[in-house]
Amino acid sequence: MIAFRNVHKWYGDYHALRGIDATIRAGEFFSLLGPSGCGKTTLLRTIAGFEGISEGVVLLDGRDMAHVPANKRPTNMVFQSYAIFPHLSVAENVGFGLRRQRLPKAELAARVDEALAMVGLRGFGARAAHALSGGQRQRVALARALILKPKVLLLDEPLSALDKKMREQMQVELIRLQRQVGITFVLVTHDQEEALVMSDRIAVMFEGQIAQLSDAETLYRRPNSRKVADFIGTMNFLGATVLSEGPDGVEVEAEGFGRVRVPAAQVAADDGEGVVVGFRPEVLTILYDGQTAPDLEVHGQIEEVVYYGDMTYYDVRIDGTSKPVRLSARNVFGRPVLDRGLRVRVGWSPGALVLFR
Repeated sequence: MIAFRNVHKWYGDYHALRGIDATIRAGEFFSLLGPSGCGKTTLLRTIAGFEGISEGVVLLDGRDMAHVPANKRPTNMVFQSYAIFPHLSVAENVGFGLRRQRLPKAELAARVDEALAMVGLRGFGARAAHALSGGQRQRVALARALILKPKVLLLDEPLSALDKKMREQMQVELIRLQRQVGITFVLVTHDQEEALVMSDRIAVMFEGQIAQLSDAETLYRRPNSRKVADFIGTMNFLGATVLSEGPDGVEVEAEGFGRVRVPAAQVAADDGEGVVVGFRPEVLTILYDGQTAPDLEVHGQIEEVVYYGDMTYYDVRIDGTSKPVRLSARNVFGRPVLDRGLRVRVGWSPGALVLFR
């Protein structure tokens, strides 16, 4: 549905997009994820036609968009601010884009009602837009975009103004809506959890370039660089020294873990930043009394405890390490929350480690 071919964008001397090559599939929920200033919104705006490109090609449904203005592209956009007209009713807001098509009133009303039903707002047409909650305004903006039946819906951080509970609810609603309408959604977000929850595939961007493009599980479990690993969720890093390499993996001397062979599937590309092993908080297990390690075991001391209700995070200094690492434990019934200063046993497996070098 969308293809970028060596896309560059300069603003004077500032190189905002640097050789973007990527393809977004038809019917895919695709996310552009990265910190502020990485170029994700600029890239989204090149799809919409709000930004021209300095070099390269942007294709939509196989057609070069070089000379196609924004209002002629098969796209529509939902902005971070929603851009709802406060003096119009919900129905008038949703039907605003159809007015120029001079549809019969009955057909216009039917299309508006269909769009409102799609976003769970049937019966809200007569309500004043200024009387809506944040989540309802976001739904109105979605209905207004979808009523024109675009091939691509562009979402520029549409959930950032919502509170945490409403944001999580709307994430599920957007997933359901995308599956229902079957069109391509392209989401810009800086929220890693949001991208992981909602996306079929994610492009992680830094400094105008795509660092890794893959599905959520691959990005989380097998990041291709330390920078991606550090940006997606929480990743612990400990120093390591390479001892030998082979087709089945790399043998290292890892701080706190000793001599271990990291499987080849868990070895990231060489980024030239030195050798470390990384692991997520949930892949190491604190062993309670009577539990045995499923594979290997190390020891350490709890330095900090952070309680989140369903989960507790422990900062544990494993024996032989220079800094504590963060581990997580689900708070199941009967499992106590451990105290700071307690000595603990930690179970681990070589398959839990990712090697960066």
